[in-house]
Amino acid sequence: MNKVKRSLIITDADIERRIYLLRGLKVMLSGDLAAMYSVPHRVMMQSVKRNIERFPTDFMFQLSQVELANLKSQFVTSSWGGIRKRPYAFTEQGVAMLSGVLRSKRAVQVNVAIMRAFVKLREILSAHKELSEQFALLERKVEKHDHEIHAIFEAIRRLMEPPARSKRTIGFKIGETKSHYRTGNK
Repeated sequence: MNKVKRSLIITDADIERRIYLLRGLKVMLSGDLAAMYSVPHRVMMQSVKRNIERFPTDFMFQLSQVELANLKSQFVTSSWGGIRKRPYAFTEQGVAMLSGVLRSKRAVQVNVAIMRAFVKLREILSAHKELSEQFALLERKVEKHDHEIHAIFEAIRRLMEPPARSKRTIGFKIGETKSHYRTGNK
């Protein structure tokens, strides 16, 4: 009995690893969901297709060939287990709708865990966004101060330079005659 209970446990980390970003949405793939719900993929998808009105395109969509190829390239081939059809992606709302379609006790427990993982992910992203905004503000302040510090150093460098010698000399040169002074020629 302990073996059965252990197999029913799904950790937050297991769920978080299975949440992907596709088309700008956080989604879970149909194969991963079927495995977590402990139902065959085809059985889960039959239930979904029987209740297709519950799954508009913003709740569920099928991956394109390009999206599938991109995902496959990110994983070891064995993790895909010979999938031949393009999987479906379920958004958070689509996963929530699955609990109404799959009515087993296991489905309800897994669904609660998945919803908590989505909420946790949203909180993390929100905190990350706030931190990112604060960092950008600090960066702008530092840049402003950098420019001001640079201007101070330039002013100090100019003050440290020896004074420029004037090109005009004061006094008389030997051998100059008064006629040079009258005509303005040297």
